Amino acid sequence: MSENRARTGRCLCGKVSYQFMLAKNHIDACHCTMCRRWTGGPGLSVSVAGEPDVSGRENVAIYKSSDWAERQFCRICGTHLFYNSPAYNYFGVSAGTMDDLEGLSLTTEIFIDRKPDAYSFAGATDKLTEAEFIAMVSASTDKE
Repeated sequence: MSENRARTGRCLCGKVSYQFMLAKNHIDACHCTMCRRWTGGPGLSVSVAGEPDVSGRENVAIYKSSDWAERQFCRICGTHLFYNSPAYNYFGVSAGTMDDLEGLSLTTEIFIDRKPDAYSFAGATDKLTEAEFIAMVSASTDKE
């Protein structure tokens, strides 16, 4: 379960599929306003080692959502596929598009101060406020 095997997934219509290796063996949740608007709830993603091998890339649309990130989705069915932030050295796959979540658990919630009261996750997670998260990623990119 902790072995880093290839993971696969696809969009709802199947026009886009992908394969990748995990960078970390867990799922992250983001409660920022942009993720909630994009997904209709918290953004759940897994961190990818490198970039995924994508089949059907011509069906992937890219929306530059901020100065530091872009969101990628299937232009046919609208499935939210990838979140890319080169500024923070992060490429994520939307967890719900993966074929298999075996061995993964939710460990981290970011922008916890932006989370609405309407939902909460069960179990203990590391929780970072917007300011704590920005400081953490800023510190890690300053080292490069």
